[in-house]
Amino acid sequence: MNEKIYRTMSGTGACALTVGIITLVTGIAAGVLMVVSGVRLLKRKSDILI
Repeated sequence: MNEKIYRTMSGTGACALTVGIITLVTGIAAGVLMVVSGVRLLKRKSDILI
């Protein structure tokens, strides 16, 4: 019985760690893309006529 609980807990921990790493990488990638697109908009600000 204890071995089954141990396997379940270690599987859940590994899954949580994997999801955390994926979320971290996705967040960093989204942040970098937002910064890059913001810089591009600021560079071309003088070309836009409203």
